[in-house]
This record gives sequence, structure tokens and C-alpha cells, in this order.
Amino acid sequence: MGKEVRFKFGTSQIKIRRYSSYCYFFLLLTLPLAHTGYAAVFPKEPRDTTIRNCSITPPYIPPTVKNSTEGLARLRQEMRNRNISAYIIPSTDPHLGEYIADREKRRQWMTGFTGSAGEAVVTMTRAALFTDSRYWTQAERQMDCNWELQKSVSPSAMVSWIVEEGNPGDEIGFDPFLWSINEWESYNNLFEGSGRIPRSIAVNLVDVVWGSQRPPLPDNEIYAIPEEFLGNSWQEKVTAIRNQMEVHAQKPSALLLSALEETAWLFNLRGQDIPYNPFFYSYAMLTNHSIRLFVNTSRVTGAVRNYLTANCPGPMCVEILEYETVRDTLTDYVKGDVKVWIGSQYTNYGVYEIIPKDKLLSESYSPIMITKSVKNEKEQKILKDCHIRDAVAVIEYLVWLEKKVPANAVTELSGAHYVDGLRTKQAHAKGPSFETISAGGLNAALAHYSATNETNRQLTVNEMYLVDSGGQYLDGTTDITRTVHWGKPTDFEKEAYTRVLMGNIELSRLVFPPQTSGRVVEAFARHALWEAGLNYGHGTGHGIGNFFAVHEWPVGFQSSNIALTKGMFSSIEPGYYHDGYFGIRIEDIVLVVEADTKHMFGGQKYLTFETVTLVPYDRNLIDVDIMTEAQIRYVDKYYKKIREVMLPELQRQGLQEEYKWLERNTEPLSPGTTVAVSLGVLSASLLVSLFLQ
Repeated sequence: MGKEVRFKFGTSQIKIRRYSSYCYFFLLLTLPLAHTGYAAVFPKEPRDTTIRNCSITPPYIPPTVKNSTEGLARLRQEMRNRNISAYIIPSTDPHLGEYIADREKRRQWMTGFTGSAGEAVVTMTRAALFTDSRYWTQAERQMDCNWELQKSVSPSAMVSWIVEEGNPGDEIGFDPFLWSINEWESYNNLFEGSGRIPRSIAVNLVDVVWGSQRPPLPDNEIYAIPEEFLGNSWQEKVTAIRNQMEVHAQKPSALLLSALEETAWLFNLRGQDIPYNPFFYSYAMLTNHSIRLFVNTSRVTGAVRNYLTANCPGPMCVEILEYETVRDTLTDYVKGDVKVWIGSQYTNYGVYEIIPKDKLLSESYSPIMITKSVKNEKEQKILKDCHIRDAVAVIEYLVWLEKKVPANAVTELSGAHYVDGLRTKQAHAKGPSFETISAGGLNAALAHYSATNETNRQLTVNEMYLVDSGGQYLDGTTDITRTVHWGKPTDFEKEAYTRVLMGNIELSRLVFPPQTSGRVVEAFARHALWEAGLNYGHGTGHGIGNFFAVHEWPVGFQSSNIALTKGMFSSIEPGYYHDGYFGIRIEDIVLVVEADTKHMFGGQKYLTFETVTLVPYDRNLIDVDIMTEAQIRYVDKYYKKIREVMLPELQRQGLQEEYKWLERNTEPLSPGTTVAVSLGVLSASLLVSLFLQ
């Protein structure tokens, strides 16, 4: 029958007959669940107090959110004043670049959400944010309950939401300066047949509501690049672009420049309006007989004004006009017998919509975007020089990490700050080229992770560490990613790392015909991963230039990029990301150069890549057993180049510890290569015969 057991539970006397210890244990666990006064045996999952909870009364609002009630009320009043039923708030600025100034962060100001991707929509009764999975938790932490989170970035999802919310005949307001031509036309097509009417409103309604709280116009000085860092004068560039206008079949009479890097490149000017990018807010319009620069004229110093107007009057005279007058100037210009050339990828709808279609020449990229993507010999040299100095900073950082991480003295954030600081010591440094990605362990599995106070991890010898960083210098822009492990990596970590490295090598050593598109050869960077059933979800590379944006279009390996040409610089950056555990990326900057081939089909030189990044890979993570002999030889040859270039530079800068570290970390991967390096001129077949004797 079993033994009777008595015990007290709360205020009750409990009597059970124990048939076995298992039964007794089960009853002890389950009885409290039925007792209303005792629920601590199986505690509920603790509520995440970092995110909002709008399902309870009153709602739970964490302290990290922005109170949007007043802003929304004022915006809705502006909408009523204009008879607008819905208003769309994108996350861009009029120049459609990757980074924007604080005064252009309208969606962030309205919602409180600081993520880089996402669009907001406001109606008279509802407000919604549309963003992707990278930012769902962040949005829940930063938005109050006035906002719905729509877990999509699809234009069709947004249009469907607007249509369901409103009525036929509703007008949907948008600021035409914040949409690309292609993007708005896709939205317009989705609205077609819905009975809703998109309406372009040149005055931004969020700006009206923001009022005096809106950050002021940047007042940083616009400055000219010193001649020693230039490949061509701005006058030479203007002449070259005018020549392209002259020979174009459609004979455009004017070229309208909307991308900030276009005006910066054409006039050899730089500014500090955009985080990490040396640009200034501007437009430009170039004709055969005139040059107009639209900019905040109060920021143009006497020196810059003289620099631009020294040849006035005449076709090389730059007329400096106020930034806001571009639309009016263009409106007057297109009244004549003219044709305006634009690059549709970076021209906003606000200037596009006032150009009659029979007076428009639209191509994906302007001739300036195409021309600046190919660097001349001087630009190539100074950009390579820049990467030498940048490599010093990265090598210093890797040496520092080897000493500090075992002592538990480095976090993701402190590491990022340290490497940024090391770059400032190098000549011509102008700051980081983007926010450093410093990611340890599972955080590295997020390809574009940025450490915060909430997510900051201490680096340890038992985890992977990924650092993706870069610098801006007067002579160039840099971007490099290295992944390291200071302890004993698992077999899978080593295999994944080595396969990423193999992909980097295979694309870097590839020989290909001239005018090959990057998308055609991109798979070489994935092949070694694919063989093992692995992959990565981001692009394989992007252009980079001389003191410009770190992602310099239109060079790269995506379908929208232009064909690869001698003189282009690009990154090559395959990776692998294992959710919840680790992430790997190996990124080098390469220059497209002519290849030395036995034959020359079509009478044109074939092309290949020359790696200009000069920092070794992590030997601790390389499994040479799965690499081919050609891949091992490639690394050994690359390490030989690193030694030849970087050891003298480290010595010149008095960095003896880094000098010794680099010697150790650039030893050949194979013993046979040591002989090849020392003898240099011996062929592989001769070495084999020597070993066999």
C-alpha cells in the first residue's frame, strides 16, 4: 500500500501515501501548481523590462522610449491642413546616401526608433513603423504604444496597410526629395487602381512639426583637398566630363549632380556634414558654358570661393548659389531647348519630377560616378600608401589584443575605441570611415552588429572575435575585417574560417576577361563554403576610393554594379555566421590590375586583383589540410609581400614589438615555401627535385 506521508503546505495539512520516491517527488512538484497561494515552484518566465508591453493597462513603457504623443498630434494637424489622409516618413535624405546628418533623421525623431532601416506611416488614427527582423527588438525598446510595429520592409506591405486603413479618394502625402526615382515609381505602381492618390508635397511636414528643435544646418568648413592628394584638378575633371557630354549620342546640354560624392569629387572639396563621410550638402549643374554649385553659401570661405571663381568670367567659373534654389533654377532651365542628364540611382524624385520627360536623359549612374570609379596612377599610389599606414594601426591593435584579452581587460566597446584611436596617430588621419564592428562570440553572428552598452561583451580567449573597421585619410579610405581566436577553436570553427579564407583567395587570384561584371565572378568567393553546405547572406564586396564613402558605388559584385575595369578598387569579403555562436568575415581591399597570361584572346589584356590590404590572417584558425596547394602558395606569396612592405614601415615608426609579431605571423604556411622564399628564383619543380635527392 505504501507509506503514508504527512506534511504542511501553506495553511493546509497534506496527506499522501507514497508508493515510490518518484511518485512522491512528482506530487511535491505538481501540487503547488494547483495552490493559488504558492506559485514559486515553477516560476514564470521573467518579463523583459527592456521592451514595451502595450497589451496591459496601463501599458508598460520602458525608459528608453520616446513619447511621441505631442509630435503625432501636431503632425496630424498639418495633415488636416493639407487634406492628407496618410503621410509617409522614410529614413533617407535628399541625396539618398548610406549615412545622413542628424537634422535629416525625421523618422527617428517622430518614432524614437534609431535603426538604419525602416519607414513610418501616419494616418489620422494609427501610426506604424515598417522594418526588418534585425530591428524588431530595438523598435520595441524605443517606440511608445502610439506606434504599431509592422515586421516587413516590403513596399507592397506598406501600401496594403495604407489602403486597408483609408478610403478611396484619400491623398497620401510624401516628400519627393526623400525618394529615389525608382523607389517612388514602384510605390506609385502599387497604389495604382487602389483609389488612393499619392501627392508630392515639397515642404516636409515633419520639419514643420520639428521646428526649432530640429538640429541646425551643419556649419563645418568646406575645404579643398591639398594638391598632393589629387589625381586631377577640378578644372581637368570638368573638361573630361564635358567631353563625355559632347560625344554622347543624345547630346545632353546639362548634367545634374545629386549624390554628395559627385560634387565632392568634381570640385575636389570635402566637408563634415555626414557621419563618417567627408561630404557636404550640395547639388551641382554642369553645362558646356556654365558651372553651378548649390550649397549653403555662408559656409564657403574666401579661400574656397577664390578657388572656385579664379577663372571668372568664363566656362571655368563656378557660380555659387544657395542650396534651396536648385529646384527653382532647374525649373527655369528646362523651359528652354535643353536636355538634362541624370543618374537615376542618386537623383531624388523632387528634382526629377520637374524635368519634362522629352528633356530628360536618364541612366543608372551619372558619368561622374562611372569616371571616379577608375583611379589614375597617382590615385592608386596614394590609396596604397594609405593602406600601409592603416595596416600599422590594425597590427598594433592585434598585438594589443593578444596581451589584454587573456587578462579579461577588453570589451567590444573598449576594443572599438582603442583601434579607432590607433588610427588617429597615423599621418593624414581624418577619423573612422564607419562605426567599428567589434563583435565577440555570438554577437559576431550578426553580420552588421554594433556594440552598445546593453549588448557589450567582454572578449575572451575561448571565443571568436570579429573586428571590421576602417579609417578616413586625406589620401584614401580603408576598410578591413579580421577574425581571430586566441584559444583552442573547435574543428568546425577552423573549417568554417578556412573555407571563408579559401573563398577570399579564389576570388582574389582569379583571372578574368576585361569588362567582366562582378556578379559573374562573385560565386568564386562562395564555392568553398557551398561545397560544405555553408553560405553567407550579404554582398561579397564594394568599391572604395580616395577619401570618400567607405561603400563607393557603382563598383562591386552585385547585379547593380558596373563591369570591372583596370584601376578600380573593391573589397572582397566573404563570411560565415553561425547563429548564437560565432561569426567570421575576412575582408581585403583589392585593385583591379592587368594579368600576365600566356594568351590574349581578343587582343585585350585579361584582369586580376592585387591585394592592397597588408595584415596577415589568423594562423590559429587556418586548417591547411583542406586548402589546395595553389591556395597555400597564394597566402605564402601574400605574406612575403606583407613582410617586404610592412616590416620597414613598422621599423620606421619604432614599433619593435609589432615588428616581431609580424615576423612570427607571416611565416609561410608550408615548410616548402620557406625554401622558396629564401631562394626566391628557384622553380617549384626544381625544389621538388632537390628534396628528392
